[in-house]
Amino acid sequence: MELPAFVLPAVLPDDVDALKRLLQTQQDVMSTAQQAMQQAVQQAMEQALHEARQVAMREAHDYIIRMIEQSVLARHRMFGASSEQLAGQGRLFDEAEVLAQSSTDAQDVAALPDATPTQQTAPDKQPKARGKRAPLPGTLKRVDIVHDVPEHERTCPCGSPMVEIGQDVSEQLDIVPMQVRVLRHIRKRYGCPDSVHAPVTAALPPQPLPKSNASADFLAMLLTVKYVDGLPLARFENVLERHGVPVPRQTLARWAIGAGRLLQPLHNLMRDALLDSAVIHMDETVVQVLKEAGRKASSQSYMWVQTGGPPDKPVILYDYDTSRSAEVPLRLLSDYQGYLMTDGYTGYNKLAHIKGVEHLVCFAHVRRRFVDAARVQPKGKRGRADVAIDLIGKLYGIESDYRDATVEVRGLARARLSVPALAALKSWMDETLPTVTPKSALGKALAYMAKYWSRLTRYTERGDLPIDNNKCENAIRPFVVGRKAWLFSDTPAGAHASAVIYSLVETVKANGLEPYTWLRRVLRSLPLAQTVDEVEALLPWNLHSHDLASETVP
Repeated sequence: MELPAFVLPAVLPDDVDALKRLLQTQQDVMSTAQQAMQQAVQQAMEQALHEARQVAMREAHDYIIRMIEQSVLARHRMFGASSEQLAGQGRLFDEAEVLAQSSTDAQDVAALPDATPTQQTAPDKQPKARGKRAPLPGTLKRVDIVHDVPEHERTCPCGSPMVEIGQDVSEQLDIVPMQVRVLRHIRKRYGCPDSVHAPVTAALPPQPLPKSNASADFLAMLLTVKYVDGLPLARFENVLERHGVPVPRQTLARWAIGAGRLLQPLHNLMRDALLDSAVIHMDETVVQVLKEAGRKASSQSYMWVQTGGPPDKPVILYDYDTSRSAEVPLRLLSDYQGYLMTDGYTGYNKLAHIKGVEHLVCFAHVRRRFVDAARVQPKGKRGRADVAIDLIGKLYGIESDYRDATVEVRGLARARLSVPALAALKSWMDETLPTVTPKSALGKALAYMAKYWSRLTRYTERGDLPIDNNKCENAIRPFVVGRKAWLFSDTPAGAHASAVIYSLVETVKANGLEPYTWLRRVLRSLPLAQTVDEVEALLPWNLHSHDLASETVP
C-alpha cells in the first residue's frame, strides 16, 4: 500500500495564514497516513488470523485422522485376526495373479534358459481326500493285541471246523505316561586281601552336571519341555510333583543354567558356521530380566537373533544383551563380510557401513505398513494403500513362482520381471508421496518405503538374496511364544543360558532333527569330549536321525 507524502517547502512563508494552511495540510496528510496504516495493519492481522485458523484446522483434522487410524489399528491388534491378509485378497500375495500381464510374462518366462515348468511354478497341490485318516508313523513302536474268535464260534454250519484264512488289522494311537526313575550308579571296589595296598574303585563316567543328581536324559527332557514346548519351570515342577518327585523350580533353573554352560562350545562353533554364510538375517526382540545389576526389574533387555549358515548347515543363533544399541550387532557379527538382511531399525546402520557388508532391508515390513494403512480406509472401498499392496504382491508372486528354481534362473527372472515391477512401484510412490499427509498411516508407509528404497531393491542383484527378513522372524517366533508362558528370566545367567539353548534347539529343528533325541545324545557325549573335533561331531548337521533313533536307552 502506498502512503500519501507531504514535503515541506524549502522556504517557509512569513504569512501567519499561509503557515496555518501549511500546518493544516501536514496534519491532514498525517491523519490520512495513520488511517491507512491502521487499515493495513488490520487487514494484515485478519489475514494472519485467517491463515492461522486454516493451519490450525488442517493440523486438527490431521490429528483427528491420526487418532482415528491409531484407534482402528489398536482395536484390530486387540481383537482382529493376526494375519496380514485383507478381505478379498485370497491367498496372501496372490495380488500378483490379478496384476500380472499373462501374455508378456509368459513370453519373458519362455525366454529364460533352463526355465522348465517344474522350476517356474510349484506343482498344483492335489486336494487332500476327505474322510480318510492319515496312517500313523511307521517309526512308532507297535504292540500287537490279538483278538481271536471264540472256539465255539469256529465251527461252520456244515459241521466242519473253520481254518484261519487271514486277519483284519486296525491301529490306535496310544501313549505311555512319563516315567520317572532313579539310575543307580554302582561302582565296584576291589581291595588287597592283606590290606597292604589301597583299594581300587571303578571310575564314574563324566557327568553333564557333576555336583547334581540330574542325569543327561533328565536334563534333555527339562530343556525340551521349557525351550521346545514352552512349559514354564513352575508347571514342570508340578508335573514332577504328580509323579512323586519334588524338585523345586529353583533347582530346575540351576540345572538349566548349568546345561547352558555345558552347551556353550557348540554355540561358539555354530557362530563360526554362521559367519561363513553369504547372507545373514538379523532381528531383535525384548526380554525382561528381573535381577540385573544396576537396573530396575521392569527394564527391557533384548534377544538378538541371527539366521544363516551354508545351505546344508542352517544356523539360528540367539544372543542376550541388555542393550539395543548399534554396538551389539557390531560385536556379534565382527569381521563378517557378506549381505545382511534386517528391518529398518537404525541400530544396524553402523554395521551396514562397514566395508564388505551389503545391507538389505525387508520388503515384508514395507507391506505391513501398507496393510495397516488399508485397514483404516473406509470399509468396502479400495484406496491407494491397496494399490501398493497389489504392486508389492506382484513382486512376491514372482518370488513364489521361482521358489524352486535354480539360483541362476531366479536371478534372470528377477532381472526380467521384478526390476520392471519395482520401477512401476517407485513411479507410483514418487507420484503419491507428495499428495498425502506425512503423519497419516499411508504417509508413514510411503515415507518408510522411500527412505529405504535403495536397500529394498538390492535383492534383485542376485538370485540367492532374500526379499524379506521373514526367515529371521520365523526363528524368533518360538522364543516369543515361550515368553508368553514364562514371561521373564530371573537372572542374567538364566537369560544367557536361554539364548544358548534356544540357539541349539532351533538349529536342530532347522536341520531336520528331533530336539529331545539330539539333546540326549549331546548331553551324554559332551562330558566325554576331549578335543574340538569330538565336540564338532555333535553339531546338528553332523548327526543323523537314524543315528539318534537307534541309540539305546539304559
